[in-house]
Amino acid sequence: MPATVGPVIEERTRPWGHYDVLSDGDGFKTKAITVRPGKRLSYQRHARRSEHWFVVRGSGVVRLDGTDLQVQAGSAVDVPVGTAHRVTNTGEVDLVFVEVQHGEYFGEDDIERLEDDFGRAP
Repeated sequence: MPATVGPVIEERTRPWGHYDVLSDGDGFKTKAITVRPGKRLSYQRHARRSEHWFVVRGSGVVRLDGTDLQVQAGSAVDVPVGTAHRVTNTGEVDLVFVEVQHGEYFGEDDIERLEDDFGRAP
């Protein structure tokens, strides 16, 4: 069952699932991110923003600079600026987390993909 939130500013479908932008303010942006079972995001880093993730449904593995952390509903993860990161859904239901970005810039062109399952990394 999809999560219910307030008005969504933007919705984007990706090969691994989808995300909804919930708010976009001066110095921050929040998203609800859904990762389908067996899928994972790019292993990536950002030069201009940090992120805080709060898992609200499902379970998975977060990789931070090569270290793996098990996560489940109620887990929180901080991703400092410049830290390589990815999340993998290892469960049988959608992995949903709220991401709070903090920084000076939130454009998609601040994503440096190091590895990607969908051919988007160099």
